[in-house]
Amino acid sequence: MRLAFMGTPDFAVPTLDALAAAGHEIAAVYTQPPRRAGRGKALSPSPVHRRAERGGIAVRTPASLRDPAEQAAFAALGLDAAIVAAYGLILPEPILSAPRHGCLNVHASLLPRWRGAAPIQRAVLAGDETTGVCIMAMERGLDTGPVFARRETVIDRKTAGELTAELAAMGGALMVQVLERLGTIVPEPQPEDGVTYASKIDKSEARLDFSQGAEAVERQVRAFNPAPGAWFEHAGERIRILAAELSDLGGSPGTVLDHGLTIACGEGSIVPTLVQRAGRAPMRPDELLRGFVIPVGAALGPAA
Repeated sequence: MRLAFMGTPDFAVPTLDALAAAGHEIAAVYTQPPRRAGRGKALSPSPVHRRAERGGIAVRTPASLRDPAEQAAFAALGLDAAIVAAYGLILPEPILSAPRHGCLNVHASLLPRWRGAAPIQRAVLAGDETTGVCIMAMERGLDTGPVFARRETVIDRKTAGELTAELAAMGGALMVQVLERLGTIVPEPQPEDGVTYASKIDKSEARLDFSQGAEAVERQVRAFNPAPGAWFEHAGERIRILAAELSDLGGSPGTVLDHGLTIACGEGSIVPTLVQRAGRAPMRPDELLRGFVIPVGAALGPAA
């Protein structure tokens, strides 16, 4: 098929790779414009942008697709379909309707649960037992379109980063399977029951709330690994917890209970197993405590 691919972050790269490996003609890749990043604030292209350039695929980076000239340029590609994976821009009706088979989206949840911007993190935070990917026909509503195919996986103790990698690979493979049958399979409308919305993650949510039960706190740790990183504050410094285990020890929420940095929660406690100071590499708690004193009985809280 003659396709356009529309995506931006690392999550989208496996789908682009899968389409290329399957022999589809990728007429153009659309991705968000380069952003300034790093200490020097140099312009940095997106992961999809870099991958497309390595593959010799034409890249387009419009700031918006509402411009009639951009819409005309898209229509002129003469596409069978457009494949979308975490693109990050709204697709107006002229874009949605231009390809012969419309626009198909790789969405990282089991729709209609977790429509929206941060489905993976929200599933972890909510304590969902399973999640997955859906291949959806796009329409004007937010992730409301009918679903061609879905695949499920168990969340277990996976971090958001681990789930992102797993679902990205799963989504790319599933999209290729759907394209093989496109035109012969009919997508199923999403049920009206069970709709939830995965709002964008605010960095303030990564502040660890030790008043919650230990299981909820540990989910915060996994949901915000690798970014933005769940954190607490001590002696004016933010310490990120990248991994933690559960403990039955109890105490006043936020209190350090032992020399292993066990931290009391509203119910039970957590035992960090991987932590990180600002500007430092991840380390074990014992390595942290050799150079940064957090005494037993210390009350840990957020920065002001």
